[in-house]
Amino acid sequence: MDVCLKSLLNFLVLYIYLYEFCVFAITPEDEGVKYASKCEVCKVLATELESRLDETGKSNDVIELGYSIDDKNKKKTKYKKSELRLVESLEGLCNRILEYNIHKERSDSTRFAKGMSETFKTLHGLVDKGVKVDLGIPMDLWDKPSVEITQLKAQCETLLEDHESDIEDWYFRRQGEVSLKQFLCSEKALKSDDTSCLNEELPSKKDEL
Repeated sequence: MDVCLKSLLNFLVLYIYLYEFCVFAITPEDEGVKYASKCEVCKVLATELESRLDETGKSNDVIELGYSIDDKNKKKTKYKKSELRLVESLEGLCNRILEYNIHKERSDSTRFAKGMSETFKTLHGLVDKGVKVDLGIPMDLWDKPSVEITQLKAQCETLLEDHESDIEDWYFRRQGEVSLKQFLCSEKALKSDDTSCLNEELPSKKDEL
């Protein structure tokens, strides 16, 4: 009888623990954290890579390929169309996401953007005026990448690894015909997923006022 009673009590304790865990467990959403969707990740990756390619595409250099004693037999190609340009553009690409901030005054994909958010501009303005602002974290951490941004960087790296061949296909065969956002996101990575975020654009300064 004692064994049965002890087993019953153990079961009740476990049941109460699991009930409290399910009912009262704190999720990231409860703390105001909203991680990037697959659509948002692809959109940011495509935006950053096209921006990086714009930067590297300004060079008119001609590079030599392969090794040959005779310079006349060396293959030459424009840097703009070379594999080297793609490799250099992809190197450290997702690290650029650490320049982003969360703009919590927006609810769509444009909440991921570079520059200080309006919320933190206001808070910094208050501090400059001598107002004491307590966010529960040291002020020198205000401008550090948030958990959403560091997670976005990790998501970017995963997506880049999964679709490297698609990016190469676009670079060598479809570049100039279709945007990377359309090719990589709509046609490949998000083929069976929601793509609505791809059409969301940053609001104008007038709209944000």
